[in-house]
Amino acid sequence: MKVCVVGAGAIGGLIGARLALAGVAEVSALARGATLLALQAHGWRLQGGGELRSCPARASDDPQALGPQDLVVIAVKGPALTDVARRIAPLIGPQTVVLPAMNGVPWWFGPGLDSVDPGGVVAAAIATEQVIGCVVHASAKTSQPGLVEHQRGLGLIIGEPAGGVSARVTRIGELLSAAGFELTLSAQIRNDIWYKLWGNLSTNPVSALTGATADRIIEDPLVSSFCIAAMAEAKAVGERIGIHLPQTPAERHEVTRKLGAFKTSMLQDLEAGRPLELDAIVGAVRELGAQVGVATPNIDALFGLTRLLGRVRGLYPAEPA
Repeated sequence: MKVCVVGAGAIGGLIGARLALAGVAEVSALARGATLLALQAHGWRLQGGGELRSCPARASDDPQALGPQDLVVIAVKGPALTDVARRIAPLIGPQTVVLPAMNGVPWWFGPGLDSVDPGGVVAAAIATEQVIGCVVHASAKTSQPGLVEHQRGLGLIIGEPAGGVSARVTRIGELLSAAGFELTLSAQIRNDIWYKLWGNLSTNPVSALTGATADRIIEDPLVSSFCIAAMAEAKAVGERIGIHLPQTPAERHEVTRKLGAFKTSMLQDLEAGRPLELDAIVGAVRELGAQVGVATPNIDALFGLTRLLGRVRGLYPAEPA
């Protein structure tokens, strides 16, 4: 199987490196800048379990040079997705499967989601029929371009956007399992995406606003109460679009508590001066709430505060003139 990873950062690099090291696919990377140069010079590099493993990588900044793939893994941050969608047509043939390994609400989740797909650029470039939904339960970082440090977890949940477990989901699941990932084949991937989003919705932006690790957010009673109120709104939005979560917000917090003192991805992005992935994690929930008639005042406040922080730091687009 020919697999191309678009965005060989922490998660994309983890997936690409494990597939390449396992020798279960012909793996390439569409990359740019320092990451491209590192892949070309050093190959895939994966640090974990006290050892550094590496193998040669085929990497290019030209999708035409890589050609049509069987599987395209998109692992970029949300703000980069529109640009990626405009470039990857040469990678996608009639039978290509596209697996977005990204945070938050994906573009295919609902019609006309401007928060994650302004102008419908992504939807026009990538047919939903070719998409398999994905939730990543793994943590990794890149201490330098092209060097992935696996921290914890190897969980992946995949499933058909329309529901059910198809032959192609099973086939992709077998491929990723052969690379050492812990696969769950979901018949309700929308529920799994919303459940992970539910945890990130408040903790990510609050961590960016405060600089606090997740444990401190949950342990502060005033902050925790605010997060729970925002999560209750998100749960109500989910109910309106047919997603029923089995827990209360307080119970979901207990799941996060077990992960200990970790920095969220949004806090890491803020500290590194990278664009904030705010729209897919918070903005899309507000937009869906407006579509289905659910008021989201706490989510609105959280979005506004974090958006302003991003604009002050130059990490979120300025307000249109």
